[in-house]
Amino acid sequence: MLRLRAILIWVALLGVVLVPIAAAANSPLLQWRQPVYIAAGFAGIAALVLLVVQPLLAGGYLPGLSVIRGRNLHRWTGAVLVLAVIVHVLGLWITSPPDVVDALLFRSPTPFSVWGVLAMWAVFLSALLALFRRKLRVRPRTWRLAHTAFALVIVAGTVIHALLIEGTMETTSKIALCCLAVLAFLKVVADLKLFPLRLKRNA
Repeated sequence: MLRLRAILIWVALLGVVLVPIAAAANSPLLQWRQPVYIAAGFAGIAALVLLVVQPLLAGGYLPGLSVIRGRNLHRWTGAVLVLAVIVHVLGLWITSPPDVVDALLFRSPTPFSVWGVLAMWAVFLSALLALFRRKLRVRPRTWRLAHTAFALVIVAGTVIHALLIEGTMETTSKIALCCLAVLAFLKVVADLKLFPLRLKRNA
């Protein structure tokens, strides 16, 4: 029974990864698009998929993976997330530099750009904090709060960014993926009590 449950969980996760990508690959909007633009778009989809996987690894929810191994993989997939964001932004810059510059300077007329840029900077800052955590001697409690705060901005910004864009992603799979990313984040925050509800009173 437990083995069957583990298999179903991994099959479901595989579906979460593959279905949105397959649906986007069949989009008619890909016709006449430059390969660089297509690569940038799929890098964005990969980043959104990783936002579902990341909390599952951090929370130790995937069967067959110990908590320690899951969190080690969480670090590696975090690096892949950074790479996906870089490819996404770089590809868009190659195809349309003025649009990317306007987005980075928060002067783009498209609302989704602001949320995407906020999520991007949160990804980079979170990665830098993780990379230099020991050198900065960040206390565990401070680290958890900062990392969770960055994750909140990343998930919220990416989800809003994705939902506001009418692009290659198929609508139903995109909405489902966004909901799963939010639910996975809220699940791990609640289970690991990353944001304590009780504040210490001053003596």
